[in-house]
Amino acid sequence: MPFANHRGQRIHYTVEGSGPLIVLQHGLLLDAASWKQYGVVDALADRFRVACVDSLGHGLSDKPTDPAFYNQAQRAGDVVAVIDDLGDERAHVVGHSMGGWVAVGVARFFPTRLASLSIGGWDFLTGLPRGNAGPLTYGAFITFARRTVPELAEWVTPDLEDGVRACFNALGQVDGAKDAVLSSRVPVLLWNGQDDGPHAPMQRFAADNGLYTMSVPGDHLGALLQHGDAIGRGIGSFVGRG
Repeated sequence: MPFANHRGQRIHYTVEGSGPLIVLQHGLLLDAASWKQYGVVDALADRFRVACVDSLGHGLSDKPTDPAFYNQAQRAGDVVAVIDDLGDERAHVVGHSMGGWVAVGVARFFPTRLASLSIGGWDFLTGLPRGNAGPLTYGAFITFARRTVPELAEWVTPDLEDGVRACFNALGQVDGAKDAVLSSRVPVLLWNGQDDGPHAPMQRFAADNGLYTMSVPGDHLGALLQHGDAIGRGIGSFVGRG
């Protein structure tokens, strides 16, 4: 199993297929294997070399508890470490939800390492969803996840909770995101489930700024879990434009 090393942490990833490199970064509570499980990898691997990264704190990657390890610059550096480990100069970077936040970080801190940028399920203008009481908190998020999708949250044992909380809390960092996306000088795709909160604002942002968009049925998780093949084919078409 391949691992990249960055700032003393091991970052696990998988690789399948051959061709231009696409790096997939999953959302909170998921892992690298989820891209394969939900059909995204199989829709891409016949034309591309697809690397799926276990985000720090998830899957087989290291799981430090210190919040200092989870800021955006360092997390983006994890993705670049995988690109380096694979011997490539640039990659088509794709992220969903938390992975979209990481992908924006690559655009912000390592723009020359991008061949294209695809951001799904993440509103990089406002960050975490807001309710009447303010931004979503980790406590509310993990309670909701354990009640509605327990199979995704069952691995978060007490000894790992601090790392997952640090992942979540870091998502509040959105400063510089808009400028990073617009100044990246690579093709940008914004993709969302039609019933997901970021869908409408990201569609508007894309229309206002001449970016590519993709819409699939479903909500935040449902789009990926139920329509992964369509997402993979759409990303493949977008990347194949170049």
